[in-house]
Amino acid sequence: MPRGPGSGGAASASIEEDPLSLALALALPVDLFAITVLACAIYYRRHHRTDLALAYVALNVGVFAVSALMLSQQVSLGLAFGLFGVLSILRLRSDQISQRDVGYYFTALALGLINGIGSSRPAIAIGLSALLVAVMYVADHPRLAGRSRHRLVILDTVHRDEARLREDLQHRLDARIRKFEVIDTDYVRETMTVDVRFQPFPAPVAQAERTVPLARNR
Repeated sequence: MPRGPGSGGAASASIEEDPLSLALALALPVDLFAITVLACAIYYRRHHRTDLALAYVALNVGVFAVSALMLSQQVSLGLAFGLFGVLSILRLRSDQISQRDVGYYFTALALGLINGIGSSRPAIAIGLSALLVAVMYVADHPRLAGRSRHRLVILDTVHRDEARLREDLQHRLDARIRKFEVIDTDYVRETMTVDVRFQPFPAPVAQAERTVPLARNR
């Protein structure tokens, strides 16, 4: 029996959607594996914050779902980059969020977009995902990031001499002061707020005590 004019278009559309659905089905486990390594194996094991690890996973999966939906509906690439711009404006509002946590936030966001939009090119998506995870593993490694630390210190005294201020900070933090900047000085309350970059002194090696054997009476 002859087919109607609309049957050929429907068949071709289904053929075009099948490779896309297969690509998204393959990109999903890649994205889940990448965000699991980033949030659980790297971030949580080093910083032990369950709330942020969960937030990174949720953000990544949500961005991947939206990106996959836009790709299946053939949305323009400009709208996808607009989504990235809107999400990048969002700020994690918490006093306990550091710039290191924001770096993980953008990495989780980028992983979702790469695997969602780039699912049609799995080799490139896998390579970029591995690159992002590897960069965060190296950049946040304790041997590299643990050398220098940052802290906001409130002193109960006001130092007018920078040399004395450095000595006071070094004594309080028991560390070598790399750089410091006075953020605020309150002469009424006699307090100073100082932004300090420092490197802790190595811990002293404990020496084993020598025991003298007791003489035996014969």
